[in-house]
Amino acid sequence: MHWYVIIGIVIFFIIFYIILLMPNFSHREAMKPFLGLAFAHRGLHDARKLIPENSMYAFKEAVRHKLAIELDIHLTRDNQVVVFHDELLERVCGVPGTVEDSTYEELRMLHLLNTDEHIPLFKEVLDYIDGRVPLLIELKLPTQDMRLCSYAMELLSQYEGAYLVQSFNSLGMRWFKQNASDILRGQLSSALTKSNKENPYIVRFCVQHLLTNILCRPDFISYKLADAGNPSLRLIHRVFKTPAAVWTLRTEKACRKAVENYDMYIFEHEENVKCFENVLKNKQNNL
Repeated sequence: MHWYVIIGIVIFFIIFYIILLMPNFSHREAMKPFLGLAFAHRGLHDARKLIPENSMYAFKEAVRHKLAIELDIHLTRDNQVVVFHDELLERVCGVPGTVEDSTYEELRMLHLLNTDEHIPLFKEVLDYIDGRVPLLIELKLPTQDMRLCSYAMELLSQYEGAYLVQSFNSLGMRWFKQNASDILRGQLSSALTKSNKENPYIVRFCVQHLLTNILCRPDFISYKLADAGNPSLRLIHRVFKTPAAVWTLRTEKACRKAVENYDMYIFEHEENVKCFENVLKNKQNNL
């Protein structure tokens, strides 16, 4: 094989890789208000204070501190959108089963982490937040069933506050690209080839390396900080200047690293609130 054929093949694959990776460029101005925001992960929860994750109590604490909020939504068996993180109910509610296989009437009887808090409806949370702080909404889409997208969009169409949507499932973000292209959408990812092994390896590999961007053309990337050395993330963030959120920040060291290198920050623990205030202030002063 001649050397120019080899070079041609290499160039072809580089171009193909860039085409797969390419983000959406048309919403850069709309993304600006979200840059530099610290999002309280699942609300400002604290098990030590009996404030469960993704509870109304946790969201009220975040609003009290004037913090943006990250939360998770699922679709129940009877087509209700609820705020909850896990697919399984066991860890948080202490009972077997999944959110998707339960009705809302069944879920509302459960308690979060042995407190008086219950699984809230998404509409209940939106009504409470009422635009007072920005939201980062993760759609939990464990299958190829995309009905959650349309039900969530129906609720969000009546909401006047600032928000972003994101998901690990690129088909969900493709749904927004096709049906609500004005909504700012993000691709969630991490080192998925080392985890989440119930999904096919090739799917995990493509999402990990952001090759499924061709499906959804995200406005931002949301990546696990510990895995943020991924070359695709580096390329899309540094070369294409695509905004990047990092998660989940639980220490002052992680918070400082995130602010120094990325654009949005998903954190836990009330003690990190002050750290973010100081670090972000210093960053602004140095600009």
